[in-house]
Amino acid sequence: MLTGFVRTLILYVIITAALRFMGKRQVGQLQPAELVITIMVSEVATVPMQDFGIPLAYGIIPILTLLCAEMLSSALCAASLRARSILCGKPDFLIHRGEPDRKKLASLRISAAELAEELRLKGVFDPGSVSTAILETNGQLSVLLKPDQRPLSYAGTGTSAEYEPGHYTTIIAQGTLIRANLRMSGHDEAWLHKVLSAHGLGKPSQVLLLTVDDREGVVLWPKVCRKEQEKEEGV
Repeated sequence: MLTGFVRTLILYVIITAALRFMGKRQVGQLQPAELVITIMVSEVATVPMQDFGIPLAYGIIPILTLLCAEMLSSALCAASLRARSILCGKPDFLIHRGEPDRKKLASLRISAAELAEELRLKGVFDPGSVSTAILETNGQLSVLLKPDQRPLSYAGTGTSAEYEPGHYTTIIAQGTLIRANLRMSGHDEAWLHKVLSAHGLGKPSQVLLLTVDDREGVVLWPKVCRKEQEKEEGV
């Protein structure tokens, strides 16, 4: 009995440490690959707990191997948008500019009733008030209400909610230009070149994140902040 207690305690410590190494994001938001890793770790850990004839190392080594695989895949996803799309998939627009994407709903096998249920879980009981609904890669639904349906966030300033953007599009992520999103936003590469030039940049690979909304508002995060860039250039 003491042997079983000690073996279980050792495995518990190792699995807890593994989850800590995986990071806080994995605990609350499991991507498909992360879910597979979690299931496999739990299955591997139960074998040496139940069968004392199996050396403890036969359970520890596979757990550490899976941990290394998870850390490697996470690093690839952080470094490459293409790797992330392969390992985690891509977000899907279920509602775009107030209109449901019927083809996408059909391909994902999501019924209108299921979509309405997910919206209610987000506190949205009127589907007509939704401007954008995106099914994220972790299975969560992100919802953006139409400007006139959002709570006023500028109370007392005289700013009306009708001037708030109704849609946001990611143009560049991790240095990769998403051409389909660029076309969907109604812009071309000439416009993109002007935006990059205005921020002192020459190519998409220098950009960490670039988004544009339907009010032509642009958010651009360079890979290297301006202070670090000036320091490198000796300014």
